[in-house]
Amino acid sequence: MATITLEYNARNIQAQKTLEYILSMGFFKSVATHQPEKKSRLEQSLEDVDNGNVFFLAGPAKR
Repeated sequence: MATITLEYNARNIQAQKTLEYILSMGFFKSVATHQPEKKSRLEQSLEDVDNGNVFFLAGPAKR
């Protein structure tokens, strides 16, 4: 058995209808829905620092 992974915008109605149609034919089955991992606030903060989104770490900016 092979696995197919699809990425799509869950708000796109056409994409949802297409997937519903494909699953309704019975050739494929849905194993599980993918939920994005939730990051802790610390992990989000460290990611912001790595991406350069933070200009100072604590307190107001120094003059």
